[in-house]
Amino acid sequence: MTEKLSARQLRRKRQEQLLRAYEKNRRRNLLATPGIHDFIIVLDHLKAGYNVPKIFRSAEAFGAREVHLVNIGPFDPAPAKGAFRQVPARFFDSFGESHSDLVQRGYRLYALSADGSHPLQEETLPGKSAFVFGHEEMGLSFCREAYADIRYLQIPQFGQMESLNVSIAASIVMYEYTRQVQA
Repeated sequence: MTEKLSARQLRRKRQEQLLRAYEKNRRRNLLATPGIHDFIIVLDHLKAGYNVPKIFRSAEAFGAREVHLVNIGPFDPAPAKGAFRQVPARFFDSFGESHSDLVQRGYRLYALSADGSHPLQEETLPGKSAFVFGHEEMGLSFCREAYADIRYLQIPQFGQMESLNVSIAASIVMYEYTRQVQA
């Protein structure tokens, strides 16, 4: 006798499947090797949804060294098309922990912001660059004054809306980095 599952039970079952897939991919991520470039992507409190795996996909395509996940919960790895297993992920509870790690390793930090004072394409990016992307609605989780060493960049936009999807913005930044480094 087959039993029909309620919508709530179906959602719960789907969530359990996604969590198992995430945990399996996270274990496989331990074997990931750094990409050919020295840049690092820092995802600061992003929603654990569609954008995180898409950014992993671009990070793999552009040869990122690693991706820092700051206070980001489990996400569906399927949209990453296997990239979550390929690009090393480092998990941090706070931005301060990620920042300290990057500074200690000699990285220059940049944060992307619509009101950034420097256009991305005019910035000369060093080999050891780390790019910070904040929450899609809330922005960065930290106060700018607390991290005076971070340079704020913006991607020039010419439409009426000054807003890019975070995964698109991350891809543009990765492209610009590789364009400059390979030039």
